[in-house]
Amino acid sequence: MQSLLVVFLGGGLGSVVRFALGKWVNSLHSQPFPFGTFTVNILACLALGLIVGLADHRQLFSPNARLFWTVGFCGGFSTFSTFSHETLTVLQGGFSLIAIIYVVLSLLICVSAIYAGLWAGEQI
Repeated sequence: MQSLLVVFLGGGLGSVVRFALGKWVNSLHSQPFPFGTFTVNILACLALGLIVGLADHRQLFSPNARLFWTVGFCGGFSTFSTFSHETLTVLQGGFSLIAIIYVVLSLLICVSAIYAGLWAGEQI
């Protein structure tokens, strides 16, 4: 039961941060590219990699803290469903090239961000 509460609290915090940051980033431009979700997902991947790196290689997190930050916060902060919906919306708006760029960049940069976070967690 404690694990569920930890994940619930972390997920709530991550969701609020995602909403606020995504909204702010989107307010900075008017292009059809979904910069808010793109930015949030990259940061979530970087954070997840860093937290896992620190937890696995430096044992800096208790099991509950790891659950809070990885499953809870990063799970609530990142958003595959919004990424998918925005990709479809961009496609339906006739911006096929932008949708393809969004998908490819998201995959490449997010996987690289996880790797960079893991690497940084091992170095600290």
